[in-house]
Amino acid sequence: MESLEDLLIDVLGDLGLGGAGRLERHRGVWLDPGGVRPRKIAAIGVRVRRGRTLHGFALNVEPDLGWFDRIVPCGIREHPVTSLVAEGVAVTMPQVVDAVAARAAQCWGTAGWDRADVAAGRRLVAAPAEPAESAGTVPAAVDPDPGRSRSAAIPVAAVTRTPETPVAGGRKPSWMRVVARTGPEFRRIKSVMRDLDLVTVCEEAGCPNIYECWEQGTATFMLGGERCTRACGFCLIDTRRPEPLDAAEPERVAAAVARMGLEHAVVTAVARDDVPDGGAAHFAACIRAIRRMCPSVTVEVLIPDCKGDPAALSVIFDERPDVLNHNIETVARLQRLVRPSAGYARSLAVLARAKDAGLVTKSSIMVGLGETAAEVTGALGDLAGVGCDIVTIGQYLRPSSAHLPVERWWPPEDFEALARIGRDLGIGHVESSPLTRSSYHAAGAARSVGAAAGGA
Repeated sequence: MESLEDLLIDVLGDLGLGGAGRLERHRGVWLDPGGVRPRKIAAIGVRVRRGRTLHGFALNVEPDLGWFDRIVPCGIREHPVTSLVAEGVAVTMPQVVDAVAARAAQCWGTAGWDRADVAAGRRLVAAPAEPAESAGTVPAAVDPDPGRSRSAAIPVAAVTRTPETPVAGGRKPSWMRVVARTGPEFRRIKSVMRDLDLVTVCEEAGCPNIYECWEQGTATFMLGGERCTRACGFCLIDTRRPEPLDAAEPERVAAAVARMGLEHAVVTAVARDDVPDGGAAHFAACIRAIRRMCPSVTVEVLIPDCKGDPAALSVIFDERPDVLNHNIETVARLQRLVRPSAGYARSLAVLARAKDAGLVTKSSIMVGLGETAAEVTGALGDLAGVGCDIVTIGQYLRPSSAHLPVERWWPPEDFEALARIGRDLGIGHVESSPLTRSSYHAAGAARSVGAAAGGA
């Protein structure tokens, strides 16, 4: 904790604010600590979990300080809270982040370091090409500012960059074009869904694999209706006020699983932040209904984050789904742009909790939103770090002109390279291709890591 305080004191000095230090009996960083008006500018947090310490800090840049009048910050009544801007230091958040990152690398990065910014509106560009003798590495991302430091190259298979690769927008490349096949099995699946008044993510999200999957007799059920309480920048699902949860829906999903003769059922849901548990009990009821009606079927659930609430997540975990899927969707830097109501760290924590509960875990990454190869490698490393068993990687497709644009079409060979990287990092199964989506070839992926009916 003292190391964190030292780092922040140095950062404040770098930003032009001197006189910061410690205040006796109170953790954090203070201005005028030995004077007549000490004021707190940074708070330090620590948590101990299973013998490990987790540290964090909050450095006030330009918050609305009026909100602190409504609480007792850190339980300290006698001293006020301040910020950089309130102290006359006009800096932007990127400048503060750069200063913190530089000091952190200097303090703790003696064995190397990676940087993954979590902020919208900030572009990292690919590092300059490595010399020939460095082939076989993916360079780490660097900022467009040539004065910034960069991290060492990551020793994994190279991801290609060719002049012919479409960079953005325009017509889809040949490898992204899908032939519509609406044969007898497709029509049968559609009839089952309409008869039972069910919603599929295949239709609501405009999945390009709907024809292939439905012709093979598979579909991904979507609980909670067809309206989502979050407005992610990539998603086509309706964001109007949702209807109340339908208590009979889990039984109808189970009936559909039986009628379709599935061996592996995939169930997802819209985000229901309007419900206290985020829809966790609805997921649990659906798992029970499927197992009651179809005991031999393996069940995969693709869940929202339930706001990270451990009690809500435990309601789902306790039902022992055969695969627990939660998507990080994109790299750390683009999270706020792509899914502003979610969080990269929170999503990793959901997967870590599921793994701690002994479940087979799965996640998914989209590419084409402006990420670099090194950032995707970093995300794969993070997923491997929390023990993720299955990862899917696919090309982002813009569902409408109101959604985030496609920044780049990644070619098939890049997806093959990403799959190799994921496997080298220790992920058990990596499904990676331009048209891969979270539930694509889900049954095969589950079998490959040994998921079994009744819980892993």
